[in-house]
Amino acid sequence: MKNTKNIQALMRLRREDGQSFVEFAFIMPFLVFLVLAIVQFGRGFHDYITITDAARVGAREAAVHRTTACSSATTKINGLGVIPPGSTVACSTAGPNVGDQVTVTVTSSFSVGLPGFLGVPAMSQTFTIQGVAKERME
Repeated sequence: MKNTKNIQALMRLRREDGQSFVEFAFIMPFLVFLVLAIVQFGRGFHDYITITDAARVGAREAAVHRTTACSSATTKINGLGVIPPGSTVACSTAGPNVGDQVTVTVTSSFSVGLPGFLGVPAMSQTFTIQGVAKERME
């Protein structure tokens, strides 16, 4: 009788019920961190593409309107409503003549924030994103 109880106790200890849950609990923080990092990278890349495109549109607007190049570019970029709040628009021209170069720069800041886990401190970093476009005056 005693032998059967020992065998039953040993069988209970060898069962693998809940093993996958424990493995999932170990891996879950890393998966969440990875997904959050991918989302943050996607947001940053979206802002970069938006800012670069806004600079291109502004440079094209400035090239077409030679006499009011920089004011036209700034008005066009701000009128689009796509650049992040707090962005700055800078414009410079070599002159108002046909063939002179106009440069439009859109600058914005982007903050990345990832939570800390398992003793790793939280990450909070601010980056500067800059889009530059150059066109020749028409």
